[in-house]
Amino acid sequence: MFLTRAISVTNFLVATSALSFQVCVLYPWHKQLDEDFEALKKEHLRVLDTVKRGAESASAEKVAPSSPPSLVAAAEIPQHVPKPSMAASLTKPNDLALYSRYALAGAVCCSFTHAILTPIDIVKTRIQVDPLAYNHGISGGLRRVVASEGAGALATGLGPTTVGYFLQGALKFGGYEFLKTRAIDTLGYETACKNRYAIYLGSSALAEIAGDIVLCPFEAVRIRLVSQPGFGRGLSDGFARIVREEGIRGLYSGLGPIVLKQVPYTMATFVVYEHALEQAYKWVDKSTVSGAGITGINMGSGLIAGIAATLVSQPADTILSKINKGKGETGEGTLRRLWTIARDTGLRGSYAGIRARLVMVGGMTALQFAVYGDIKKALGATGGIEIK
Repeated sequence: MFLTRAISVTNFLVATSALSFQVCVLYPWHKQLDEDFEALKKEHLRVLDTVKRGAESASAEKVAPSSPPSLVAAAEIPQHVPKPSMAASLTKPNDLALYSRYALAGAVCCSFTHAILTPIDIVKTRIQVDPLAYNHGISGGLRRVVASEGAGALATGLGPTTVGYFLQGALKFGGYEFLKTRAIDTLGYETACKNRYAIYLGSSALAEIAGDIVLCPFEAVRIRLVSQPGFGRGLSDGFARIVREEGIRGLYSGLGPIVLKQVPYTMATFVVYEHALEQAYKWVDKSTVSGAGITGINMGSGLIAGIAATLVSQPADTILSKINKGKGETGEGTLRRLWTIARDTGLRGSYAGIRARLVMVGGMTALQFAVYGDIKKALGATGGIEIK
């Protein structure tokens, strides 16, 4: 059963990635290359014509040595025209292709890193929802899950994790790159440099909110599958049961906590990551660093960012696990339920599972930024603006 589900999810991701890459990247890219080639050919012919007419004019009349250059001839010399800002509009094929590549890179890196850490995420969730039973750390939790439910239980929730974070990663990374560039265009580069941390925070927050809206239903199914063994066989089963028993509202009961967890987490991640990169490249010249070196810097900066973001977002992550563990009482509103869980959990209880999550999120974030940077490079998505 586990192998069948894994093959189905893998086939879905491969097919979706291939289709997205062809539609969003290859087609606009080839179309833009054709247009650029035609424009280059016209410009080349115009320059040749200008040079030819200039030579004919020079041979037809003598110009005194002291005479100033012809203003008409000077006006005909091709001038450099700066390329329009890539965030000025998303109607141009090259803009769509660029941000599609950012989104695809973010989707792949997020789904991949979350998927391979599914066993640790299962233990982390169990510690949060049942700290008395799972009180022997990560290794003890893994052994307990295998002993009581079998090795296949370590892949519980793999489907919703992979699909949910594929969609969330596309909106988070693609949205961040787009919003950051829009902010630079609006403020101007010099002003943006002085306010770069505000730009990092605002862009990451808005992008994460968009990602959370699509992630929330998948996270609800994942937590229910992990915290209630036997709840369903997988993604489609879990979706159907929650909708049948609680309605669509049940899929979004954790939207508040997930926003409270993910938005501070993503804000801290991007601002710390950008700052760590900035400090790293003060010591080394990026133009002289090898590809492996850049990947290592991305990974190290991501590790620092992941640790900082984990500490910031841990309380909301614990509340999210508890609110999605089961249904609320009849007539109990979401806000009242959140308050009750937060009061009963307390500050100390909200940091249950912090060691497992530090390992998971710290390592995941480091790997995420390393993979994201390498995929961007492979896709040719190198047109982003860096604030220095």
